[in-house]
Amino acid sequence: MAADGVLTQLYQRGYLPPGVPASPQLRARAASLAVAPAIRQRVVAGRMTAAWIYGCAAEPDRLALLVDTNRRISSLRSVRGCTFHEVRLGPFDVVSMGGLMVSSPLRTALDVALHVEAERAVPALRALLDRPELGVRLRLLRLAVDASPRLPNKRAALAKLAAIRPRPDDAAAER
Repeated sequence: MAADGVLTQLYQRGYLPPGVPASPQLRARAASLAVAPAIRQRVVAGRMTAAWIYGCAAEPDRLALLVDTNRRISSLRSVRGCTFHEVRLGPFDVVSMGGLMVSSPLRTALDVALHVEAERAVPALRALLDRPELGVRLRLLRLAVDASPRLPNKRAALAKLAAIRPRPDDAAAER
């Protein structure tokens, strides 16, 4: 039906009627269909996958899934089409959306700044910052990077953030 123009592919097995805008909830639902039901409650869509879900990045080739360090990751290694990252997640780092746990907008921006190469990270970070409904502010993101423990990518993350021009309301908030 997609070949005939009756449906528009959203992600893998997820489709929409033509002309229907893809919301974060619909993108999350489409991504959830690519995650086995047995592990869906144990993983969190993060990094560029979460940026895509929020409408701030291109559709990912592989889903980036975060697994809290308190959970066992060894049983998840055989899942195809996904990359797993063992991380420490706080209570405000995760939101539920479309049947899938997704990293919060601030946590997504922090992870993108810290772990994604600059060519892909800077446009995604700009898009996350340009969506006021997500509540991510450049100053807050800088503070989050600064507050991170000693990480090898911290300096690179600050350089990525320096490449982004602050919005007028961010500049006023810094005064």
